[in-house]
Amino acid sequence: MNVLVTGGSRGIGRAIAHTFAARGDRVAVHFGSNEQAAEETLAALPGEGHVLVGGDLGDPVAAQQIADAAEELLGGVDVLVNNAAVGTTPETSTPVATVDYAHWQEVWRRTLDVNLLGVANVSFHVARHLIARGAPGRIVNVGSRGAFRGEPEHPAYGASKAALHALGQSLAIELAPHGISVTSVAPGFTATERVKHRITDAVREQSPFGRVAEPEEIAHAVVFLASAEATWASGAILDLNGASYLR
Repeated sequence: MNVLVTGGSRGIGRAIAHTFAARGDRVAVHFGSNEQAAEETLAALPGEGHVLVGGDLGDPVAAQQIADAAEELLGGVDVLVNNAAVGTTPETSTPVATVDYAHWQEVWRRTLDVNLLGVANVSFHVARHLIARGAPGRIVNVGSRGAFRGEPEHPAYGASKAALHALGQSLAIELAPHGISVTSVAPGFTATERVKHRITDAVREQSPFGRVAEPEEIAHAVVFLASAEATWASGAILDLNGASYLR
């Protein structure tokens, strides 16, 4: 299969790209700004024929260019993994009681532009390419436990991931007649470079396993949902949080 992984330069995206490549799939590693990290990811992928695709998902024109470039460079995208996102960082923290209103608006706009509209736009173009080729396909969205549990200091992030899950379910219904399945995963805390400094004993104890997820655990679930064997899971949202939040 040919796979486009957005936000594939590091973290969960890097693990997803590597897991697909280890199966013999060809991968387009998308990056937004960290080209060096994306090149490192690309160089470490097993197999051949992998490519880099850059662009700002928050820009609708760039979103189309990302999808079109991956389609051309891979000779067709069979699987889209929507992983790129504005995450929960000190810069995107917006506690209502203290945040400046201008910063509140800026964070909300940027988060929705990337986490929701960027996903919608890339999915649109990948799906249109699949439909034009008359080919089956898979879209897997990387959502978040925060869509259900809440993100009190990052409400834009939590809201964007809840909307992402809803988008996936709507697309699952619309695209099924074209042979395209759409699923989502909702990870909890995962030991990526970006959040390792925030993983305390209290965070580990949220799960009865006493730990947080490794990126590879999320990647293996994504690869399964992208398989033909998982077609009947279309529309599903898979919780990947080690029983730290049950709904």
